Amino acid sequence: MATSTTERAQRVLTGTHFMLGNYAVVEGALAAGCDFFAGYPITPANEISERMSQRLPAVGGKFLQGEDELCSIYALSGASLAGAKAMTATASAGYNYMQEGIGYAVAVEAPIVIVDVQRCRGENFASQADVMQMKWGPSGDHELIVLAPSSVQELFDFTIRAFNLAEEFRNPVIIMSETTIALMRERLVIPPAEEIEIVNRRYTSLPPDKYLPFKANEEYGVPDFAPLGEGYGAIYSLNPHSEEGSIDWNPDVFERLYKRITGKVTHHRDKICKTQAFKMDDADVALIAYGSEVRPCIDAMEMARADGIKVGVLKLDTVWPVPEEQIVQVANHVKLAITVEMNIGKYTREVERLCCAKCRTAVATKNRGLVHFPEEVYAVIKEVWR
Repeated sequence: MATSTTERAQRVLTGTHFMLGNYAVVEGALAAGCDFFAGYPITPANEISERMSQRLPAVGGKFLQGEDELCSIYALSGASLAGAKAMTATASAGYNYMQEGIGYAVAVEAPIVIVDVQRCRGENFASQADVMQMKWGPSGDHELIVLAPSSVQELFDFTIRAFNLAEEFRNPVIIMSETTIALMRERLVIPPAEEIEIVNRRYTSLPPDKYLPFKANEEYGVPDFAPLGEGYGAIYSLNPHSEEGSIDWNPDVFERLYKRITGKVTHHRDKICKTQAFKMDDADVALIAYGSEVRPCIDAMEMARADGIKVGVLKLDTVWPVPEEQIVQVANHVKLAITVEMNIGKYTREVERLCCAKCRTAVATKNRGLVHFPEEVYAVIKEVWR
């Protein structure tokens, strides 16, 4: 990973840019210290691989075009366990193929970052239909961290945050991008390198003969790291394993392991789960949205307020784990919560669960390969708010 001032300057293109969303992801990854990328071509994510193939080797990193998505996702875990900050990028169909490898990364606690540029089936239309697969795709008990940017600036910012969270919690983190913002050009401000917060994984201070690769640090519930190839022996297996790393089918070992690797995420919701509120202080109606759907919601909010309906917007920057505390606070404050999403109505189930008996709920869905128009969201507000 780059450490010198010169290398950092090469990685961080400080300044104001008019940049494609997919390119912003690359610049965020490089600013965060990414030094390994493996991927397989797929639209609408190709610009990420294309730019990374040029930028990453120029700053000392390694770029690998895998023979397929499964090869790429396993290459990430291998590179990560050797000490690299590793990332891949794909789209909905390619994300399907990666599920086995994502489950492996969870089990061996490999910090990796995955970008899924959602598309509508095989076409490059707008969609948020992968939102449930983001959480439930891999087999077995697991917790994944999923961030939902809604602008080119957030694609840059959230990519840095994804690497920081992956490193801190030794867990896969997914950037839930969309065709809409991935292929959009907007203003992007990249700050100086010294102003960008970077988190690196905690390395063990123990010698090899004292080190237990899966013994969690009692302070933060995550094992300290020792890279492969430096004398620290470990078995990195998908199977249940003891703190020593040995495969162990003892039910007590199995239970302790999976409670810990899920708990290190769920017990830190306060740090992981981020939301943004727009005019929620006096709102009677809350629009709850994520990704590109936030944009028409804000316009619809202004339209409703102009007509005397007090509407606010809760923007979910983190969709998994669910920001339960923030949604419950909204439910206790408003009379109606409307989930707005670009699918048949998936994440709304989580909102309904948390709003139960606190406020009325409704949903505005669209599954036509297009983002909602503000007028469409406002029409739902007027229909439901009576």
